[in-house]
Amino acid sequence: MEEIIKVKGLKKSYGGATAVSDISFEVQEGQVFGLLGANGAGKSTTIECILGTKSLDAGEVAILGMNPIKHRKKLFQRVGVQFQEGSYQEKITVSELCETTHALYKSPGDYLELIETFKLKDKLQRQVKDLSGGERQRLFIVLALIPSPQVVFLDELTTGLDTKARRDLWKYISGLKSQGITIFLTSHYMDEVQILCDKVAILKKGTVVFYGTISEAIASSPFENFEDAYLWYAGEE
Repeated sequence: MEEIIKVKGLKKSYGGATAVSDISFEVQEGQVFGLLGANGAGKSTTIECILGTKSLDAGEVAILGMNPIKHRKKLFQRVGVQFQEGSYQEKITVSELCETTHALYKSPGDYLELIETFKLKDKLQRQVKDLSGGERQRLFIVLALIPSPQVVFLDELTTGLDTKARRDLWKYISGLKSQGITIFLTSHYMDEVQILCDKVAILKKGTVVFYGTISEAIASSPFENFEDAYLWYAGEE
């Protein structure tokens, strides 16, 4: 399989305080990869360095074989990003937001088809601020998929959603994987991680304390379920 994301020896500090230190992992084509850790463990810094929104102090980072800072314009057309917090105009409609996003890309996908897939067709004229939590999350995925990306970053995808909405989104993510799209996600829900992720990296105080599959994480810990194993690795037990 092709290597889609490569992080090798990543180091980043702020004002002398180390945020991440010597982080390394790889994500292969078509995988769902989870970056895990407690708040403050270094997840956001790692993602920002991968996406090129922050420069790294040392190490190597590549997406699709390209440096995310030097090749930002090329990667912008091939990478989709969904963040938990979105900032949009107060009264923009779903249709207007999709059209605006669609116009940013050279070879975008059919956003109406995505809207249909994610069951938002009857919300096109609804203002984004009036959508339910599940509808907003589905819309954010649509926006991340409009560029027809090869890799998608999903940040805390199901935070605040009820059980059914979470399960529906899991099905959508599995569908994206079946299309060969590489998915990089963060989550605090270990049941979600266990269902979706092929591999994970667990961060603790800015370093990788585990990298591998869910079964390997369990086997290398004193526990028999992944949630307990995660808490042990992350130092949250």
